[in-house]
Amino acid sequence: MIAALAAALLLAAPPPTPAFVVVVDPGHGGEKDGALSVEGRPEKDITMQIARLLKKKLEKQGARVVLTRAKDETVDLPRRAAIANAEEADLFVSLHLNSAPGGPGSKARGIETYFLSADATDAAASAVAARENADRLRTGPTDTIGGILEDLEDQANLAESSRLAHAIHGALVRGTRSPDRGVKQAPFHVLAGARMAAVLLELGFVSHPVEGKELARPARQEAIAGAVAAGVAAWRKASNTAAAR
Repeated sequence: MIAALAAALLLAAPPPTPAFVVVVDPGHGGEKDGALSVEGRPEKDITMQIARLLKKKLEKQGARVVLTRAKDETVDLPRRAAIANAEEADLFVSLHLNSAPGGPGSKARGIETYFLSADATDAAASAVAARENADRLRTGPTDTIGGILEDLEDQANLAESSRLAHAIHGALVRGTRSPDRGVKQAPFHVLAGARMAAVLLELGFVSHPVEGKELARPARQEAIAGAVAAGVAAWRKASNTAAAR
């Protein structure tokens, strides 16, 4: 009798809510150092530190978080989006640090947030994409992004990526008090192929004499991770509200 009652209760219970899945991508890694800070620290190490902090903060929100790399290893750009697809992620966040053409001592500083487009917002955005796309290991057709944008499903994902980009960008600017360099679009290979909302964050300039040092400090990294997590939470709330209408 008790067993039958338990079975009936199980059948009547609603199915468990699927976990909210976030794939966090620490930029570069392995043989790809990325930009070097004014103190000589490689971008790949700083993005890894921020990614680990962000993972913990998102898990506190109830998310299941997957890193595209858990250590200093080389992961090709298309593989990073493929990981997000395989995990059936709800969103994909790629973490990077900016560097001005003038190198150490440059005055450029601040936050830039990107989502995918076949055309860059401006020449500066195009230059950022070219630098990040240099990590691509495989050879092959270069029109991948244009092809993806023709897919109606990806058009919907791009609209959601825009909303995610603005939510995270606003939280980052507020949370770090960094100069606002805007939300932009560019043809990033690491975002191409991601079948969900996807953004690339340029979290500051390692080439700036002050900001470059701050980005390596635990307090600044905590502030960045907290701001990104807050932006994700705001985006989720807005998306849930829109879905309930």
